[in-house]
Amino acid sequence: MQGSSRASLAAAHKQLTAATASGAGAGKGAVDAMALGDELFAVTAALDSSATLRRALTDPGREGEARARLLADLFGGGRISAAALELGQSVARSRWSTSGDIADAFEALAVASVVIGADDAGQLGALEDELFRFERTVQGNHDLRDALTDRRGDAAAKAELIGTLLRGKATDATVRLARQAVLAPRGRRLASSLEKYLAAAAARREQFVAHATVAAPLSAKHNDRLQAALSKLFNHEVQLNVDVDPELIGGVRVEVGDEVVDGSLLRRIEEAERRLAG
Repeated sequence: MQGSSRASLAAAHKQLTAATASGAGAGKGAVDAMALGDELFAVTAALDSSATLRRALTDPGREGEARARLLADLFGGGRISAAALELGQSVARSRWSTSGDIADAFEALAVASVVIGADDAGQLGALEDELFRFERTVQGNHDLRDALTDRRGDAAAKAELIGTLLRGKATDATVRLARQAVLAPRGRRLASSLEKYLAAAAARREQFVAHATVAAPLSAKHNDRLQAALSKLFNHEVQLNVDVDPELIGGVRVEVGDEVVDGSLLRRIEEAERRLAG
């Protein structure tokens, strides 16, 4: 994706993250990230099946609200959850460089939602390991690879084969994504789809790795306090990596994914100088 599509997808990802922030355990009022992923995959399938629909939902000559109403007409009325519909309408209101990008966006959001569900369940590492092993198993067995990737093959038979391979041996998230990769390849090789899903899992993990830069080494106590504060700020367990940069003078600068938390003394001095100069 390029241009407006990239920006629109980034905004949709932020909305998805916010919607599923309290989704661990799918408690009262929470969004079930796994179920949301299934719904977004269903929207992807509908878009893949209709070039006319893709064009209608990305037509720059049609107002964003009109595109959102069209999506509600198609998927509202209980066909998908309120959370899925809200996110879908936001996607429809956004600008897309090509009509195909909107289907790609829904797929990316669906995968991200399943990954979030795995993370909420404490199974993100298992998901990565199981998808990797599934890909290796398939690639290492010629007959199995043919059975799962034959375009003329029966979908029900493929689904049953996946169940035989993974039932009782993998998490629900792994089974969901393996089925999606096999049953809805979207023109990609199976290995390419699995690599795409693994990249989404890695991105989720990296999203909560904090890279802190400090002027002097932190004591164990201060390290723990900073990690706890970041975990509270992002409502998620954060892995903390610390680098020392004497030029920072004092304070700490932290990067967590695309977010920057800058509390360095150097930044405060620079801001004071700008105010004086102004």
